[in-house]
Amino acid sequence: MRMPERIRPEPKQPVWRVNDDAEAMDEMYDRFMGRVGEAVKGEVKDTRGRGMLDEEVKWLALTHKSFDHGRRGFNDKLAFLGKRIVDVQTSLALLNMPSSPAALPASQDDVFQHAALEGLENVTAFSKNAILDKTRLAKVATAYGINRVVRWKPRKSDNLKSSGEDVVLAHTMYSIIGALAMQRGGEMAAKTARERILKPLGLR
Repeated sequence: MRMPERIRPEPKQPVWRVNDDAEAMDEMYDRFMGRVGEAVKGEVKDTRGRGMLDEEVKWLALTHKSFDHGRRGFNDKLAFLGKRIVDVQTSLALLNMPSSPAALPASQDDVFQHAALEGLENVTAFSKNAILDKTRLAKVATAYGINRVVRWKPRKSDNLKSSGEDVVLAHTMYSIIGALAMQRGGEMAAKTARERILKPLGLR
């Protein structure tokens, strides 16, 4: 599907190079998953982040569909699963937060009260979107060094922001959670999502 010779001229921008160093990738996984691997000690030889996923899956989780025109596989399906897991964990964290007085109705005489419904006012589309904003997620991903190892092709290599870097980094974090769920189970993925994504965002 690729022409042997390029017809269009090369764009006037710096050449974009992606990471191909496995050690740099493993160091990022060590930072992102940290000591979470100790929970499955005995199931993996290496309890650091690098030992939690298979080699092929580690590369796949970091590969965006813009890289090499998607010929080597990309992380959309893993990200779809990971986003659902992070979304559920966000809802649970919001439920456990104390309700804001402003969110409660002025008169509670006609409102049904039950212990299971406490904190329900916190779970709104606005609050979840504000917490999981792509810019906030991108800052967390950058802190772990995901921006240095993710494989993608920006539209403008001299302006990553306008090329959608924030979306790509948030998407990649979701895909890592999805990959973890596929290989280590939902409980491990949920634990990683809470400790490595939601906790830095201010949720407990």
